[in-house]
Amino acid sequence: ASLASALQSLGVTEGDRVVAWLPNAIEVVETMLASASIGAIFSSCSPDFGAQGVLDRFSQITPKVLVATDSYIYGGKKFDCLERLAVVRKGLPSLKATLLVSQNAQAVSHELVDYESCLKSGASTPVAPRRFEFDHPWYVLYSSGTTGVPKCIVHRTGGVLLQHLKEHQLHCDIKTDDRVMYFTTTGWMMWNWLVSVLASGATAVLYDGSPSFPTMNRLFDLVDQEQLTLLGTSAKFIDSARKSDINPISTHSLKTLRTICSTGSPLAPEGFAWVYEKVSTAAHLASISGGTDLCACFVAGDPTSSVYAGEIQRPCLGMDTDVVDDQTLSLKQSFDTAGELVCRQPFPSVPLGFWGDGSSGLPDPSSPGPKFRAAYFERFPGMWSHGDFASWSKNGGMTIHGRSDTTLNPGGVRIGTAEIYRVVEQHSDVLESLVFGQDLDNDMRIVLAVRLRPEVLLTDLLVVDLKTRIRNACTPRHVPAVVISVADLPRTRSNKLVELAVADAVNGRPVRNLEAIANPEAITAIVDALKKQHN
Repeated sequence: ASLASALQSLGVTEGDRVVAWLPNAIEVVETMLASASIGAIFSSCSPDFGAQGVLDRFSQITPKVLVATDSYIYGGKKFDCLERLAVVRKGLPSLKATLLVSQNAQAVSHELVDYESCLKSGASTPVAPRRFEFDHPWYVLYSSGTTGVPKCIVHRTGGVLLQHLKEHQLHCDIKTDDRVMYFTTTGWMMWNWLVSVLASGATAVLYDGSPSFPTMNRLFDLVDQEQLTLLGTSAKFIDSARKSDINPISTHSLKTLRTICSTGSPLAPEGFAWVYEKVSTAAHLASISGGTDLCACFVAGDPTSSVYAGEIQRPCLGMDTDVVDDQTLSLKQSFDTAGELVCRQPFPSVPLGFWGDGSSGLPDPSSPGPKFRAAYFERFPGMWSHGDFASWSKNGGMTIHGRSDTTLNPGGVRIGTAEIYRVVEQHSDVLESLVFGQDLDNDMRIVLAVRLRPEVLLTDLLVVDLKTRIRNACTPRHVPAVVISVADLPRTRSNKLVELAVADAVNGRPVRNLEAIANPEAITAIVDALKKQHN
């Protein structure tokens, strides 16, 4: 209420955008709640984003107030944000104020407002939350597109909150006074999912930093330390823990832990086995899957039924989730046959639309813009197509096999290729590039294929240079695991590079629309180059 008052004094009104570039700490929750309480629209990015990555997102929605940090800590190291913050502020001319979260008073210049001082300024005139319509915009989240800057997905308040309440209470068994922690940054939709546990009377436990520092047991230490009832993490973390020598079931109490959630990417059967053998024989392991696009889940856990290794237990309640073939025929009775994950009927958290799609500013849900229609309804008219390969199981559950489009998903974090292209192709030695994901060891690694100038060789120095540029401009998650050089890149007859065809070939899937590719031999060259790398 105090921060809401302070925001109003800064000129924030209903429909304005308040954005946060903050770690997962109390200030970002306060900012979201204060913004929502006065009808402002909230959006966030994590501080490991480079300045350009932040601007690609925030500049599109013209925020009025930015709440930022001067630093963050990861893996025991402190990272300064002030230099990048100056670039971000310069690129956001719509800002009326920047609030700085800092432990160092000297970091707050005359151009910045100290967050704690701003909070105190509203304490004498607290503002009670106002009521808004069910579909009033709450969040802007960002898609991982393959062309251009990320698309700004505008989410409605009532629909998202309803989905979260259902998923928390019915699929994850969250109760009043439970203590819930999901390992997430403020740039992932699981942060939005986490803070909604407040609506169920549960406590959201916030953790920012590395899940494996100072040891791989860090998250399990927190279970005992904070008496967590639900621990949420990623399939990648579980896989990394499985490959380590930790044995939490022997070294920790974990007596309060009822539910373990895994999301971000498919959890392999070995991951299920490790959790029940090495973590808890009694906890409910709920593998869940959805996305930023709906800020919710399509399939999730069921605490009343059996867990089968490698499967997600059930479609979410109230969701007409299905897997279909290319003719939109259901594969529900064709067990273990992969098809496209779809939702046949509307659901509460269908986004209001994309910001600035077909018209400036907020979308009109009664008249969706062309980019929104193309993103979800072009593949299968009349139903939501999510871009995941999935299959039904004989147990009534579902297995997610990965992305069916070109969105990257390393470690369970969705990344658009366009952000990497923008950095790589500014390099004077690179003529053009192609980015795709390669499935490896129950995860996905990013592969960057480059076509260099004729006189240039792909040296170790050049690889380091490219990776450093990507890390600095985007995030560490965008950095490719492998960089290869090829003589040519595959393209359609209209000269469009074909990421999806390469991803299909590299991952052993049939190449779709092969007839439309002008130089299919370039795909073979990439596959061969990766085999040489592996050997």
